[in-house]
Amino acid sequence: MDYEQILYEVEENILTITLNRPEKLNAFTGVMCTEIIDALDRADADDDVKAIIFTGAGRGFCAGADLSGGANTFNREADGRGLGADGGGLLTLRMYKCLKPLISACNGPAVGVGATMQCAMDIRLASETARYGFVFARRGLVPEACSSWFLPRIVGIQTALEWTYSGRVFEAAEALERGLVRSLHKPDDLLPAARQLAREFTQQTSPVSVALIRHMMWKMLGEDHPVEAHNIDSRGIFYRGQSADAQEGVQSFLEKRDADFPGKVSTDMPEYYPWWEERQFE
Repeated sequence: MDYEQILYEVEENILTITLNRPEKLNAFTGVMCTEIIDALDRADADDDVKAIIFTGAGRGFCAGADLSGGANTFNREADGRGLGADGGGLLTLRMYKCLKPLISACNGPAVGVGATMQCAMDIRLASETARYGFVFARRGLVPEACSSWFLPRIVGIQTALEWTYSGRVFEAAEALERGLVRSLHKPDDLLPAARQLAREFTQQTSPVSVALIRHMMWKMLGEDHPVEAHNIDSRGIFYRGQSADAQEGVQSFLEKRDADFPGKVSTDMPEYYPWWEERQFE
């Protein structure tokens, strides 16, 4: 698939997906949504991609939904072409299923879906020039992109409600203080910092282990007792303990050398994966 509204660039096992409508502050469209989902499918199938960074072209990350359709932008009943189907939700649900770590490098304003899509990413870094806004109440809408599930888990219910009740736009410093982002960086330092973090995830680690860890952590957020984690942890230790990756991990440690893990996400996920039943949703 050729991309019109994103850039797809792989270097050193790190994929950078750049939202690429700088003249519109990377405003979100149906085309952009489809392209990002395709890029995630492509990345999951590519063993050369071991981590994914999201950023925006130009001075913004994403200014939210493209409102050029006017008052009926979110009205599906108007002409069938609006954004009312919550394309952001389709995107964040696909992010939730991803097998690779997701890092946000928020380089500028991130409003509406530009903010909520980042809630489904694993770790968020921001430029000092970034600004965030969960502005839905000011547009007569409600939060989307599954953010009513993700956002309170990241910042707590009190902050999530404050931000979404008011719809105000706030500075990156507040996002850091309230726990939405991991760290702030000078604009020129943002992507290098994100890439350095990605290298920590991709060098000297087993891609299969990282994929399993990602799903273990996210899935356990919905469980009601730690025994559920114990059950999955135990299965993971049993199956991974027999793997060539585990043998290489121990041997490389004993030999004081860098590990070279042979396991591939595309072919070597353990037989118990996925351990959950895929639910059917309407």
